[in-house]
Amino acid sequence: MRTGAPLLKLENLHVAYGKAGVVHGISLEVRIGEFAVLLGRNGAGKSTTLHAISGLIPKQSGQGRIRRARPERRNAARHRARGR
Repeated sequence: MRTGAPLLKLENLHVAYGKAGVVHGISLEVRIGEFAVLLGRNGAGKSTTLHAISGLIPKQSGQGRIRRARPERRNAARHRARGR
């Protein structure tokens, strides 16, 4: 049974490096107690998806929300500001 708001929700996420589209329309929800796995060959966009979710790279279009389970963690903007 799926209850409550999702911890992670992506809706039609698109990411590109310049004109080269890398991630094309990923949608998913992950709720408390669930596991999600990104599978794919080299260059399929797994790391790019995670970077876009965390805000390390900009998304071209789509929506993404993360419900913070651990608010003490630093956000992506702090990491970028420190050059990480």
